[in-house]
Amino acid sequence: MRASPLRNVALTSSLSDAPAPIGPPLRAHRRRFWVVAVAALVAIATSVWQLQRQRDGLSVSAARVGEIPVTVWRQAGDAPAPVVVIAHGFAGSQQLMQPFAITLARNGYIAVTFDFPGHGRNPLPLTGGLADAAAMQHDLVDTLEQVARFARPLGDGRLAVAGHSMAADAVVRFAAATPDVQATVAVSLFLPDLAPVYANNLLIVDGALEASMLRQQAFAIAAQTVAGALHADVTYGKFADGSARRVAFAPGVEHIGVLYSSAALRETVSWLDAAFDRHGDGFVAARGGWLGLLLLGCIALAWPLATLLPRIRYATGGRRLTTARLLGAVFLPALATPLLLCRLPTDFLPMLLGGYLTLHFGVYGLLTIASVWRVRRNAPAVQAPMDFTRVLAAAVAVIVVDLILIGLPLDSYVFSFVPGAWRYPLIAAVAVGTLPYFIADEWLTRHGTALPGIYPLTKLCFLLSLVVAIALNLDQLFFLVIIVPVIILLFVVFGLFSAWIFRRTGNAFVAAASNAVLFAWFIAVTFPLVSR
Repeated sequence: MRASPLRNVALTSSLSDAPAPIGPPLRAHRRRFWVVAVAALVAIATSVWQLQRQRDGLSVSAARVGEIPVTVWRQAGDAPAPVVVIAHGFAGSQQLMQPFAITLARNGYIAVTFDFPGHGRNPLPLTGGLADAAAMQHDLVDTLEQVARFARPLGDGRLAVAGHSMAADAVVRFAAATPDVQATVAVSLFLPDLAPVYANNLLIVDGALEASMLRQQAFAIAAQTVAGALHADVTYGKFADGSARRVAFAPGVEHIGVLYSSAALRETVSWLDAAFDRHGDGFVAARGGWLGLLLLGCIALAWPLATLLPRIRYATGGRRLTTARLLGAVFLPALATPLLLCRLPTDFLPMLLGGYLTLHFGVYGLLTIASVWRVRRNAPAVQAPMDFTRVLAAAVAVIVVDLILIGLPLDSYVFSFVPGAWRYPLIAAVAVGTLPYFIADEWLTRHGTALPGIYPLTKLCFLLSLVVAIALNLDQLFFLVIIVPVIILLFVVFGLFSAWIFRRTGNAFVAAASNAVLFAWFIAVTFPLVSR
């Protein structure tokens, strides 16, 4: 029987809509791939070597205070010295404070880092959360007290505290209630109630690019014990009686970048040296550049690794979206999602803000799918079959490689990425929300249209929808502001990965599944666990 001409036309149209599982054969560009792979491996090896060199001469030991994971950083030889307890901020872990720990230890101090409840590898939840800020503050300060009791006997009896962001509030309150704390360093300090602060010898360090609200509050807090006008980079009061105050701004950095700022680290060492009448060698753990090189090397290595994936032909099975339908699918979820969620309960997960993010991803994805369903329903029936076994195998391979390639460096040098067993169910729960989002977005941007710039446009719309959500419920979602830059970075990195994966496999669902799991992993291992 002769095939119908219309059937041939439909089949040709259907297959032409599918991007060829492209990507040139490896042998045709073997030299380019080898050059990139070797350069990436050299960058990774060099940066790891330089980062590890900063620990030269240090003794680093792990301990636990009850359930609290603690790390002690000191110069080899166990010489008596002041102890500095260093606390991380919201959604961080003790790895985030390594620049301060290494800098202070190399300058002769005994530095002690730890994970707050609900953070990192601490299995205990953080009490209260956003629903009870007073209970949360009490839990943070109580944890500091436990770690300080453990840490003080490690040194010569003298104690200082340092904290970032959420922990800056906690260390100031702890120091105010503990008069024998001789010095306090508050990085990116924000006190919600602007209560009077009488911590001994208080240094406040902010990034010069941080929100003006934080910078203004730094002066307001310092002015509580200083008469007259205050100026940045000027020390007021006396170290001898604990009245010393100073506000400093690290140039060119913001809320997270301040932790890697050489200026912020020098200010901290100089302040503690003055408070304890000591003089270190001035070493500063400048890690930002080497961490950047390490991550760039890992990202670059993902490109040649992507060429090892199988080719998976998949035809879209119909015409691509018109411009009007496409723009509706892009903008409608961005506007509707925050409006639909603003009145709904979103704290169904024992993870601060994790429930909201899960719903935001999920609702956004379902709305995107719904907005293009009519076009797909009326599409020609002829389509090339998709091998779901190969798709699943490729997605699992990508997830494993990315967790190793990106996760292990982050866990070693940036924040806790290898989760405890108690977080795996949360990863699965968050993936229920991220999966529809990435399936819809990858299909829309890879198979649904060839419009230039559509991939970054959909990500920008998602970020704008988060901003609208924060504006509609600022009290409950304020901390999402902190992680928006992280989401931007994840979109850029995993956007590159998904482009390389699609170019090789010709199938958007491989990257969709892997991105969904990886985003769920990031959210579930970084956001603090809470109890109420």
